[in-house]
Amino acid sequence: MFFKILIYYILGYVNISVEGYFIERFINICISKNILLWNLKRKKSSFLYTNIGMKDFKKIKQIAKTTKCRVKIESKKGLPFLLHKYKKRKIFIASLIIIVLFIFGISNFIWNIEIIGNTTIPKEEIIQELNDNGLKIGILKQKVDSKEIINNIRLQRNDIAWIGINITGTNAIVEIVEADEKPEIVDENEYCNIVSDKDGVITKINVQNGTALVKEGDIVKKR
Repeated sequence: MFFKILIYYILGYVNISVEGYFIERFINICISKNILLWNLKRKKSSFLYTNIGMKDFKKIKQIAKTTKCRVKIESKKGLPFLLHKYKKRKIFIASLIIIVLFIFGISNFIWNIEIIGNTTIPKEEIIQELNDNGLKIGILKQKVDSKEIINNIRLQRNDIAWIGINITGTNAIVEIVEADEKPEIVDENEYCNIVSDKDGVITKINVQNGTALVKEGDIVKKR
């Protein structure tokens, strides 16, 4: 959310007041339409102050009409309005440009690694494996070879059946599927006995190898 608010600061946002008896419905509809509202402040039950991006502000007119709320712009904020206000101050503008370039620059790095799908394997253990193979916080996204990292981890670990890496924005989402524990393999050439763990009556016998020591109708006792 912080990164998204930062983008809105660069593109411009407004502080608005919303007045009406269906404030909660207004907020819920905005959330359902992925319209970000932040720094919400309620004044009584029918009055709300909040921030919203300029792009999203155009979308809430219909929502306000549907919920019978009145929306009013209280103030305009963000980089575009600051540039307009201080357009004669070249040093200030140059500084803002540098800040913007810096923000877009850091968006080319990985700042968060999220693990999905692990149940028995500790998250810290997976993070360490990723770090050892080149995926770590602060690395340039262009330097991340997802295919090579996936192949290395698959070869190094038998408890991971599948792993996928999806880089979205500054996030690296790592999804894994843990391998099922292999059952004990019994050598069919070895001799073994079948022993009942409950009392019962033999109803059917199908012997493919070995010698049957009971027959249909025999009573067996628990051992």
